[in-house]
Amino acid sequence: MNQKFFSLGPYEINLNHFLIILILSLSFSISFLIRSLPGDFGWELNEFDPFFNYRATSFIIENGIEKYFLWNDELSWYPYGRDVSSNSQVLLHITTAVAYWIFGSGQSVYDFVILFPIIIGSLTSIVIFALVRIIGGTTAGLISSLLFSISLPIMIRGQIGWFKSEPLGLFYGLLATYLFLSAINSKNFKKSIPLIISSGILTIFGISSWGGNQFFLIPIGLLIFCLPFTRKDHKFLVISVSLFTSMTIITSLGLERPGLNYLTGLSGMSIIIPTLFLIISSIIRSFSKKETILRNTSIFLIILIISSLVIIFFPDSSVISLPTHRYLNAIFPFLTTSDPLTDSVSEHATLSTPQSFQFHLFLLVFSGIGVWLLLTKSNFIKKEMLVYSLTLGLFGVHISSAFMRLEVFSAISLIVLSSLGLSILINNITTTNLIKNKNFYKILKTFTITGIFFFLLVPLFLPESSTVFAVLGSNPPTILNGGTGFSIGTNDWIETLSWIKNNTPQNSVIGSWWDYGYWIQVFADRASLIDNSTLISHRISTVSQVFFESPDDAWKSLNQMETDYFVIFIAAEKLMIETESGEALYALRGGGDESKIFWFTKIAGVPTEKYLNNDYNTPTEILWNETFLGKIIPYKILGFVSPDATKTSTLFQMGWVPVYQKEIKYFSDDDPFKLVYSSTSYDEPKNNIVIGVFVYEVNKNYLPIDSEWDSPVILYPNQTND
Repeated sequence: MNQKFFSLGPYEINLNHFLIILILSLSFSISFLIRSLPGDFGWELNEFDPFFNYRATSFIIENGIEKYFLWNDELSWYPYGRDVSSNSQVLLHITTAVAYWIFGSGQSVYDFVILFPIIIGSLTSIVIFALVRIIGGTTAGLISSLLFSISLPIMIRGQIGWFKSEPLGLFYGLLATYLFLSAINSKNFKKSIPLIISSGILTIFGISSWGGNQFFLIPIGLLIFCLPFTRKDHKFLVISVSLFTSMTIITSLGLERPGLNYLTGLSGMSIIIPTLFLIISSIIRSFSKKETILRNTSIFLIILIISSLVIIFFPDSSVISLPTHRYLNAIFPFLTTSDPLTDSVSEHATLSTPQSFQFHLFLLVFSGIGVWLLLTKSNFIKKEMLVYSLTLGLFGVHISSAFMRLEVFSAISLIVLSSLGLSILINNITTTNLIKNKNFYKILKTFTITGIFFFLLVPLFLPESSTVFAVLGSNPPTILNGGTGFSIGTNDWIETLSWIKNNTPQNSVIGSWWDYGYWIQVFADRASLIDNSTLISHRISTVSQVFFESPDDAWKSLNQMETDYFVIFIAAEKLMIETESGEALYALRGGGDESKIFWFTKIAGVPTEKYLNNDYNTPTEILWNETFLGKIIPYKILGFVSPDATKTSTLFQMGWVPVYQKEIKYFSDDDPFKLVYSSTSYDEPKNNIVIGVFVYEVNKNYLPIDSEWDSPVILYPNQTND
């Protein structure tokens, strides 16, 4: 197996090296191809946040990094604006801009950022090989690389166009962890110092790219806690770990995000406190008798843990700044239902048991085997690597239970444990001496290893409807289907936003639900009231309240917010039946604003039962007849059809299907609002699906019937209020 193939300078490439390169190339290629599947629907960015990230990256490329840190984005949160560098994924924007300057010559920035996540995500399959190889050897590393390249939650959050935080965040986080473990594993100052410095810098780069990267600090912190009990080279450890912690602090202080929050927050404390323990325990060891070292160190550890918990969770503590609700929610999943705005985001949904099995069915089995084998064969890997692997698995599964978005951490944890378990199994099979018949042993070994890989490949093909190919292959970029459940691609949103850009004054302010704020800023180049950063939650609550106001009151509210146009998105399905007069009938369902009314009520703080029937899905007559939202939905309810389609009713019946027909309520200059644009599929459904985007102009000349109204004075640049 060590036959020499060729040489590269002083390095000899043998068969083992060739196989490693071959398997890693295969992992990269598989990952790249799977992540590319949604591109069949159209060459666009996917989801919502990538559009802001593209805009911010373009700003750096056009204006330079220095101006980026001074940029106040006037198109966000009109009229407040947004201080971009203080609340954005700064290193995502900077890293991509630098990569574009190096590799993107002759390519548009938009095309470059569409490709960036699948390239960086596929490279991560090589990084995880290096990480797991340090923990459990080459075989485990290669298995982890292959498993990573076909993991459904990893692929979903790193597909083509997914120019969000996760792909680069995972790349930085896993690379920083690999460098840290390599440094403390080398036991050589000359080798470890550049590794540990790079690890500290990349750790903060990862957090600045994605706040979720704070997860990687938890198992590292627990590993540092365990080092005094598992290693004897305390001087080396104290210097290496102290240098790592110092580099994370220095790097964080050089960035607005995480900035000082890292030093005073839970993420920084999860590294700083273990580092202090390592240093002080080393001092305790030097002054303690041999037989009392373990006792004294353990007592200090208990005191330190209790003191830290008191400081962190004491209500009046000003020493530690607690993280936002989202991050607390990840640590304590029971908080999930306490914040309607957070809970309304689909990626913040709690993972169900069927979804968990869909994501990890076979990994759950093999990771369990991995834990058992690691505990029973403790000599397979070093003690500190055993501690790291088990804590990574435990906290990865725990944290991912809060949000579906965090399922990538569960995937990584299970991949690491499964790879180690499979490596131990394969090692036992290939080295056993219990079977004397060599031919039978070869057959048994081949059959067993083939069987293991067969079971790992099954999720790629079964069940057919939920494989990674089926899920990504039926998942068009969000801008093409509006984020609905329909597997079609249309240009409704793109055409609507283009219309806004070309047919409205440049200083127009566009109102909509926050989901569409980034699209309005990027494609329409117009200011939006609220957007996907959800920075000003009370402003989102105000807009949701407008939905349930009377049309006249909504007109007043929108004028007070200086809104010129309001956009609403309705997803519908054209039914195969018609009215007696030949009018088409529709079912309003699929994920447009008509499907978000429940969350609108929760965020607005209005009684849900007033506006939705008992199924919490079908609007009541009050919503249709008395609210702004009901009036701007260009459909009216005709009646209800029984599930077997044999009966009809004009009254709501639980379980019956509501049926709608078109009706535009506002089309006159005498109305408070006027429909000025409807997207193509409203009149020409694609495959009977309506991805309907509607633009209403706020009639500035309208006067409410039942009250006086003083129009607010709007000051524009270079205009004085004389």
